[in-house]
Amino acid sequence: MARADFDAWVPEEWDSNVIQRVQQVSAVEAYGRRYPMTTDTRHVPRSAGMEVEGIAKGGTYTEDVSENDEVLLTARKSGKAISIADEDTKDSHVDILETKRLDWATSWAKYFDNATLATTAAEGTPSYAAVPYTSVYKAIRTSHADTDYTADANYVLATGTVTYDDLSEVLSLVETGDYWDENEALVIAHPAFKRRLRGIKDLQGRPIFVQGQGGDSGTPSTLFEHLMRFSLGARTSPTATSSPTGNPLLIVCNRQLLKVGVRSGPEWAVAGADTGIGFMSDESKLKMRARRGFAVGHEKGFAVLELDETGS
Repeated sequence: MARADFDAWVPEEWDSNVIQRVQQVSAVEAYGRRYPMTTDTRHVPRSAGMEVEGIAKGGTYTEDVSENDEVLLTARKSGKAISIADEDTKDSHVDILETKRLDWATSWAKYFDNATLATTAAEGTPSYAAVPYTSVYKAIRTSHADTDYTADANYVLATGTVTYDDLSEVLSLVETGDYWDENEALVIAHPAFKRRLRGIKDLQGRPIFVQGQGGDSGTPSTLFEHLMRFSLGARTSPTATSSPTGNPLLIVCNRQLLKVGVRSGPEWAVAGADTGIGFMSDESKLKMRARRGFAVGHEKGFAVLELDETGS
């Protein structure tokens, strides 16, 4: 009699160390607004607000025509696999599987930040595997009729160095708008900004950048007293990568507008050397993967400072 197959009912294990590593490295994973996904798409409603006006005694109310639409989160898959000789797994004093899972988690976190923050091409160009999402950078540099946003309205370019005025300007682009919330303010920057920020002071001689102490569990870094997080993925790149080499970015945003769809993972699976694909070669196969969606909630809740280092 044939055995009933229940493999589809058995979830793959989530490793807490992997999740912790991802959140330590990825700013978007750590601070974005997360939406569970049970299929490959999720629609998130978006309201443009509602106007108000004075009405005279006996006057007639006019109807609000503010746009009510949605943002679409589409889960895209990313992953990697590695072959490991059975002898190495058994003979090594190092837990090879755990080490490689954590290595992948680090790379994936940088990849995800780059894909969501800094890719310069349109989503799906040349493919969804290459550019899985419309990044913050691309959204800010593109007009969007539905949100009444004009390309580069919230964009600042600095050449060679970063000044107090550059930083003040990029912050002012969002802090005066309807989508700013002091309690949800977040600054994400590439670490290349650190040395440029350390010496900048306000008119009272106070540093505008205060570097955090004690890692993720200690005092966070701040810029103009706003929470600041550094990410190696915050460099421009034509396609998503864990090792971008373009211009470093500093992004100011309402973190509630970093829309992150969580379909699955990061997760891993192992095919042992004694059965299946590795049986004739005595090799285990380790596979890591994740499925995530991402969308910018509203362009007017973001501002981008790009540093052109060629003038350094």
